[in-house]
Amino acid sequence: MTAALGIARQADATSAARPSPRHRSWLAHVLLALCLTIATLAVAAVDPLPFADHAQEVRFQNLAKQLRCLVCQNESLQDSSAPLAADLRREVFMQMQAGKSDEQIKAWLTERYSDFVLYDPPLRTGTSLLWFGPALIVLIGGAIVFATVRKRSLAHRADHPPPPAEDDW
Repeated sequence: MTAALGIARQADATSAARPSPRHRSWLAHVLLALCLTIATLAVAAVDPLPFADHAQEVRFQNLAKQLRCLVCQNESLQDSSAPLAADLRREVFMQMQAGKSDEQIKAWLTERYSDFVLYDPPLRTGTSLLWFGPALIVLIGGAIVFATVRKRSLAHRADHPPPPAEDDW
């Protein structure tokens, strides 16, 4: 009798662990609602702008790719989801609507945020380190390695003089 009671308890425990079909349906609805909410938020993060035509939209996208997000720093203005990037995109759009050229918009942004806002900053005295700094670091590192190897080679020769020349006969 106790064995039958133990089996009955196991059956009750396993059926209690499994969710009922009604519970599964409720869980599926909650997951679906969660996914739809997340998708809606993702769509809401896109900043729709009323472009006059497709050419203006392409021009805006190309310009936004050339500008750096000041918050993210490693993302373009187009790719960033930071609030400041959204504000700058709207500002660029308004300046485009006002008839300003890409160069005028870049000049305004550079005046306000410095050359850092551009992914491809112009070669000037202030940006020369930015352009030539990496090559300078590689050259200095190469010179240090060359000097260290040469110094060790000379020290090794001084410690170990060549053997005296002997006749092979």
